[in-house]
Amino acid sequence: MQTDRQPADAPAPATDSVLGFTVPGRNARGRLVRLGATLDKILKAHAYPEPLGRLLAEALVLTALVGSTLRADEGQMTMQAQSKGGPVDLLVCDYRGGELRGYLRFDPSRIDEVGPQASLPTIFGEGYLAITLDQTVTQERYQGIVPLEGDTLSHAVENYFDSSEQIPTLLRVGVARVPEGRWRAGGLLVQHLPAGEVGRARLHVERMHPDWEHVAALAGSTSEGELVDEALPLDALLWRLFHEEETRVTPPVALGNGCRCSADYIKGVLSRFSEEELADMREADGKVKVDCAFCATIFAIDV
Repeated sequence: MQTDRQPADAPAPATDSVLGFTVPGRNARGRLVRLGATLDKILKAHAYPEPLGRLLAEALVLTALVGSTLRADEGQMTMQAQSKGGPVDLLVCDYRGGELRGYLRFDPSRIDEVGPQASLPTIFGEGYLAITLDQTVTQERYQGIVPLEGDTLSHAVENYFDSSEQIPTLLRVGVARVPEGRWRAGGLLVQHLPAGEVGRARLHVERMHPDWEHVAALAGSTSEGELVDEALPLDALLWRLFHEEETRVTPPVALGNGCRCSADYIKGVLSRFSEEELADMREADGKVKVDCAFCATIFAIDV
């Protein structure tokens, strides 16, 4: 479908979905994401302090934006920030076929160090950001690692694409908490794709390419309010940004909370341990209790 005019039929869902698009005349592609109930469920499982809820919300939006560039059958994308010296020492999110999950670990005694404008070095100390792609079909794994540098996770992911993928990338993320306490977040990813045709320079080596400057200027005008506004469908936001361009969209993909823990799965993992090891794990009632870090569910398993 092309949106060289304002879309009128079958608008994209207002929340918990991702909309892919291309701007073929400018050699660009992108994603728009908005999270609602899915984000609420993930964050409320741990009742994170407000600044850390915002941090994990940003990470989940970024994971959805990058992970949704994979086809549904291509596997899983994981984003992990690991560090030492800061109040937060671990953040991990993953995306697989529209399912999201995320978790962060922090020192409660140092939460006052994480203010609303805290930079990545303040939050994490020294650390790195790793983006991992696990390919289902080929069973191959690709991982890119960059330092945790910049003011926000969005800046760190832009740095990842610039240094590891050499693809000019612009990211915008908005996070909000409505008066009744519900979390809402949204994001935009736009990338300039390499041309690669015979006789043409690859676009990623043309940092000041006029097509990319034009697309980045339009995308950069997106406000945080637009990204989190549930009354503004994603395709309508796309129209606002690129109505002067021929823009092609793909069908929106629904997003949901995808924690994959289950009693059967955990029982299978425990079956790999020896009887002596299991004996050390059992509690007084004879069960092994396992706490899922992602969804905070405690499983009591008979083994």
